[in-house]
Amino acid sequence: MKSLLERFDAYLFAVKNASVHTRKAYRSDIEEFIAFLRENQNNTGAEGDSGIDGISPLIVREFLAYLHKKNAKTTIARKLASLRAFFRFLAKEGVISSNPTQTVSSPKPAKHVPTFLSIDEIFSLIEQPDKDDILSRRDRAILELMYSCGLRVSEVVGLNEDNLALEEGMIKVTGKGGKERLLPIGTKAREAIENYLRTRNSLETKETERDRALFVNRRGGRLTTRSVARMIHKYAGRASFFRPVHPHAIRHTFATHLLDAGADLRAIQELLGHSSLSTTQRYTHISIDRLMEVYDKSHPRAKT
Repeated sequence: MKSLLERFDAYLFAVKNASVHTRKAYRSDIEEFIAFLRENQNNTGAEGDSGIDGISPLIVREFLAYLHKKNAKTTIARKLASLRAFFRFLAKEGVISSNPTQTVSSPKPAKHVPTFLSIDEIFSLIEQPDKDDILSRRDRAILELMYSCGLRVSEVVGLNEDNLALEEGMIKVTGKGGKERLLPIGTKAREAIENYLRTRNSLETKETERDRALFVNRRGGRLTTRSVARMIHKYAGRASFFRPVHPHAIRHTFATHLLDAGADLRAIQELLGHSSLSTTQRYTHISIDRLMEVYDKSHPRAKT
């Protein structure tokens, strides 16, 4: 099966343009399934390439039952999704006659309420880097930009200087799957970036002009997602928040505040770079009170 996994990985890279992170996750999930088959080959009879067509829905369900002992439902659902993609590829290639995951139901994860900050909290967080040195200017620019555009932390650290069009107030972002989107930058974020760029060139970099990272560390290297997460955690502590604040919470805050202000859900979907509207709809329950208020004021039959 490992040779088939290599073919699948090549397909993800060449055809699906999957990121290194995505391919690594698929490989890890499928290798865990292969290990399960080997440990239980006397029961499954489906170890190795020759037995791939002998994998039944029952074997897949046994694997899911095994996962239930140590994994959350969301993790199990993700691993099953990896297997579905793998076996769908094998069926398309004619390696197997039928997809054993097709009739296997995915566990229903508990509904997750996105963590977000209030307007006062996000303002307080953004204002924490208040010194006039280059690192404080950089941190302020990152926080302003994340809240202004709802960026993923991976999108922030992946930005290059040539992604900026400050005169037009726009920025080009590369999201999941290599998909690009053009986003407007708010005035405050624009000012913070301009302030940072005035001293940005004092840091030496080893990058070419084309791949010149927008946000760098004190040694001039590109920031990592972990570095940004640590920075946000530091400022959240300084602001005396009584709960951990992760980078994604700023993205959730961006979406929630737009929705609260009456922004269209489709527009928020485009800004966030969500491929599915159902992903964006997670934020609607947060603003149910505001929506009910709009309904009561607007619907002709609401007042009767």
